[in-house]
Amino acid sequence: MTTTKRGFDLLQDPALNKSTAFTEAEKQNYGLVGLVPDAVETIDRQLQRVLLQLSKQPTPLSQYIYLMNLLDHDEVLFYKTVMNDPARFLPIIYDPTIGEACLKFGHIFRQPRGLYLSITRRGKVKEILRNWPVKDVRFICVTDGGRILGLGDLGANGMGIPIGKLQLYTAAAGVPPQHLLPMYLDAGTNNEPYLEDPLYLGLRQKRPPTAELYSFVDEFVEAVQEVFPSCCIHFEDWTGVDAVHLLQRYRDKYCVYNDDVQGTAGITLAGMINACKLKGTSLKDESYLFLGAGSAGIGLANLLCSALVEQGLTLQQAQSRVHMFDIKGLLEPSRTDLVDFQKPYAHSHAPCTDFAAAIRDLKPTTIIGVSTIGGAFSRDVVSAMCEVNERPIILALSNPTDHAECTAEQAYNWSGGKAIFAAGVQFDPVKIGSTTYLPGQANNFYIFPAVGMAIFATRATRVTDQMFIEAASAVADQVPADLLKQGLLYPQQGNILETEIRTAARVAKLVFDSGLARVERPKDYEAFIRQQVYTPTYKSLA
Repeated sequence: MTTTKRGFDLLQDPALNKSTAFTEAEKQNYGLVGLVPDAVETIDRQLQRVLLQLSKQPTPLSQYIYLMNLLDHDEVLFYKTVMNDPARFLPIIYDPTIGEACLKFGHIFRQPRGLYLSITRRGKVKEILRNWPVKDVRFICVTDGGRILGLGDLGANGMGIPIGKLQLYTAAAGVPPQHLLPMYLDAGTNNEPYLEDPLYLGLRQKRPPTAELYSFVDEFVEAVQEVFPSCCIHFEDWTGVDAVHLLQRYRDKYCVYNDDVQGTAGITLAGMINACKLKGTSLKDESYLFLGAGSAGIGLANLLCSALVEQGLTLQQAQSRVHMFDIKGLLEPSRTDLVDFQKPYAHSHAPCTDFAAAIRDLKPTTIIGVSTIGGAFSRDVVSAMCEVNERPIILALSNPTDHAECTAEQAYNWSGGKAIFAAGVQFDPVKIGSTTYLPGQANNFYIFPAVGMAIFATRATRVTDQMFIEAASAVADQVPADLLKQGLLYPQQGNILETEIRTAARVAKLVFDSGLARVERPKDYEAFIRQQVYTPTYKSLA
């Protein structure tokens, strides 16, 4: 590695800074003598110090702040820390801690990371994108802060999400961090407390009409094609209607995807595949009732129906197996408030506003919670599922933790251990009698980083639903049989990099088979992916 930076300027660059790991020759050659201690430490010794300092932090949020500060000063050491123990640190740098970090983002802010693009800059978007120092950007994760996790409109505080999501690209799947750009498209917020908070970092104005917002996003998407022509745009945490409509607007023209729509669907599909393995059934044998009919629910239903079509059903047959229930009740044709993408799931049925009653009537084998309503899967709901199923599948996917539709303990205890359960957050194992149940976490980080690595390696021109179906199947296949028998629907997190490399290899093969790759097809897909993987080691300065 070569650089023209010297001395203090070199120490201020987190991509180049090694702190106490600079060699004596590097200190001499780059004007660092006296600016760092004389000791020359290995990265493992530095990691030892980081872990010691982290152990003194009293809360997950304070650990998050410490790690973000480390990232701002020493990128390699940050990733060395996180990738050394992903099961410990992914919940710190992302869900569930990221929810609290976003709520307090303007208060815990240290220094900028990523790009902030305001709607007041219309007409100058290309110029602003060119301010980013890296020219080969391969992924932009972008939000408008309209629906952050289950927390709602957080405006500029939502910038913590694209920052965190892109860290997972690297930590979970090895995508090189220098090619990743987090962005916040600031079109205002309707969150009154934030508008009145003197430490709020965004525009102090209400959100614009939809047409104005979409015109702004159009300029952004088109500017990316010129400024970063190899870039994939990852939309994240937009409001439900915007998430679905913006994906529809761009997906057939540009390399884009929405993790809330497709990533959530992919990881849920992986869980359903393994739940079917436990029951000895297939996806097309099951019937599904969703609680929540926003972007996550609709995206999940659409991907599920695509998978059912691959199993031989017609699209209409697939859609008939899916019912949806939202805050106003069951989706059915007499409802006048449904938007276009909900109508395929509005099947003929009498109006119903009682979720447990809908279960007893429709007799679904699977209920899927994407409602963000904590406790919505009550004892009566679980009992209703047990009345109509020998092994009910209960997926409580909302996060953070207090938004989960039910806990693992509730699902297993209320069902007498009959439930096949997973959640959007991690719950501890549950023991009932002599049996220990292992609840899995249906976390998108099993899916989107692996799909991202496949896109990065193949330089794919488009992102398709089939990529997420293949990723779901690949993730499901990596749960050992003994753990699956204990109810674990997802691979353990401690070996997530290996899991995602194998998943990315399968997705990469699909990219080549689909004619979407812009590089030469390799003979060995897994070896091809491994050649691209980032490892957190210091590079010698020439």
